[in-house]
Amino acid sequence: MRASLLQIDVNDDESVASRRRRVADLVRDQAGVDLVVLPELWTTGAFAYEGFGAWAEPLDGPTHEAMSKAASDAGVWLHAGSIPERAASGTGSAAEAPLYNTSLVYSPDGERVAAYRKIHRFGFDEGEAVLMGAGTELVTVRLPETVLGLATCYDLRFPELFRGLVDAGAQTFVLSAGWPERRRAHWTLLAQARAVENQAYVLACGTAGTHAGVPQAGHSIVVDPWGEVLAEAGPDEEILTVEFDPAKVAATREQFPALKDRLLGLDTPTR
Repeated sequence: MRASLLQIDVNDDESVASRRRRVADLVRDQAGVDLVVLPELWTTGAFAYEGFGAWAEPLDGPTHEAMSKAASDAGVWLHAGSIPERAASGTGSAAEAPLYNTSLVYSPDGERVAAYRKIHRFGFDEGEAVLMGAGTELVTVRLPETVLGLATCYDLRFPELFRGLVDAGAQTFVLSAGWPERRRAHWTLLAQARAVENQAYVLACGTAGTHAGVPQAGHSIVVDPWGEVLAEAGPDEEILTVEFDPAKVAATREQFPALKDRLLGLDTPTR
């Protein structure tokens, strides 16, 4: 497979509408690859909390329309990063409708085939953690060559989520992020750890630039099932394209069948 991770520069000088158009054109430029991945909350910025409500949109909103068409035009599978989703409100009042940090995935014909609401919200009782609801469902997407398991940014710190995705059949983890530069060492370490412990590929796409005063880590990364870094971006906006062999997941799990020796799980008795 051939994948392109679009490490988008998210800064306060570019409008949401302008960035949406620019990113759609970048997706179209990836015609010929199999999978394109975008970062977390690239329309608004992951730390631009004050804009979440104003720029929130439904699943069929303007970002969906732009990404669906871009995926179709390029003929690629597209993980379109995440958007601040304004969910349907039972009261009929948009202002009272809950917000979610929601990732969108499209097939090469432009159909939205999955939406994943971020489960672990960052902020320690501030920011995203209080402004957005928590997702409750693990999401996988079956491609012809591999099964994707979806995760978003702070999820990377919670290994049980990735083990659950493996149990659901995931072979390649796709993670969109708006990871801050000051914790970049954790980004690389955790991406490799999730790959090694689950014997799976990790395709982790972050943002570049600075928004809401927070410098972004960049350094999007692709890790193979043995923990080897196949490709890594620098700190600035970049398109990171890599070829990888999905068959290596099954081969690794057969050659070194550590997952078969699992003894502890959510149903393990405690005392």
